[in-house]
Amino acid sequence: MSDYIRPGQVWLDTKGERIQAHGASMFYENGKYYWYGEDKSHTRKKGKLWTWGIKCYSSEDLVNWEDLGHIIEPRPDDQSSLFHPNRRMDRPHILKNEKTGKYVLWLKFCDKAHFSVLTADSLLGPYTLITEVLRPYDKKCGDFDLAVDPADGQGYIWFEADHDSILAAKLNDSYTDVSGEPSVCYSGLKPPLSREGVAHFMRSGKHYLITSGMTGYVPNPSEIAVSDSWTGPFKVLGDPCVDDKSSATFNSQPSCVFEIRGTDKLVMMADRWVPDYVMTKERYDSMYRAIYSRYDKSVKGSVKDMINMLKSPMMGSADTSVANYVWLPFEWDKDMPRLRWKDRWNRESLI
Repeated sequence: MSDYIRPGQVWLDTKGERIQAHGASMFYENGKYYWYGEDKSHTRKKGKLWTWGIKCYSSEDLVNWEDLGHIIEPRPDDQSSLFHPNRRMDRPHILKNEKTGKYVLWLKFCDKAHFSVLTADSLLGPYTLITEVLRPYDKKCGDFDLAVDPADGQGYIWFEADHDSILAAKLNDSYTDVSGEPSVCYSGLKPPLSREGVAHFMRSGKHYLITSGMTGYVPNPSEIAVSDSWTGPFKVLGDPCVDDKSSATFNSQPSCVFEIRGTDKLVMMADRWVPDYVMTKERYDSMYRAIYSRYDKSVKGSVKDMINMLKSPMMGSADTSVANYVWLPFEWDKDMPRLRWKDRWNRESLI
């Protein structure tokens, strides 16, 4: 048994095995937290296997996690399957629809830039495929988040579209598609400034989005935006990280923000995709010049900048089987959420 969450360190489950739940989200039900995400156990450097299904873990204390197995099993013997491990399946999100009683699972496939939607009668499945290819508003789909308004059960989605925008929209009554016209939260951005790693959270009636920039598995600065409504408009507040020597969200990328039940504390879940690659301000500035100079000729990237970028562990050159997790609680400076590094923490230390 462990007593503390230790950000950035190897996290083992109750069987002593490395937790595999990346690009993750959190679900709370019947007194337990359910942490589910991508199983990267088979994803090696320059390998073809991307995600070995979706795994789920449960805990009552947020520190010790029991492996509940896969809620989406990999299908390595069926290359035509949506769940073959060389499909680039990412960032699962589950909502429970109180009207239908169904659990609705959205998955992102970054190889073909679409969502897939499944439903089940219980959180752990089995899940039935409802829509194999969904591209809301005919957009190429990237990272996203889902949430439900507890007041009226209305569902919402925020998603990266066409690598230059974040769109927000209502979901239909079954939570299996969008409904109505979208609102634009961000637009006209180019990598590495394009926003992904989208996570929504609320405090004191305000809606917040934390997003990362777009540099593959290489970490970069996160950004907070705030709105008085679910779908915006959102106002950018800036980087929430305090005393962050990495200039890159403490060398991680956000995936979810969840509430510790019985408190007003919010926690950012994030992935440290490549633990051995330590980002610094100098490294990030070099990568920024190398990437953004493609879109803005006033930004000059040197040959050294390009070499540094090519040597970085981006999409195809990262061994994410050894990825770790960075979970940090938010602090507040009036309406601005802040993240400070903690070597270790638990629920009791925050109260």
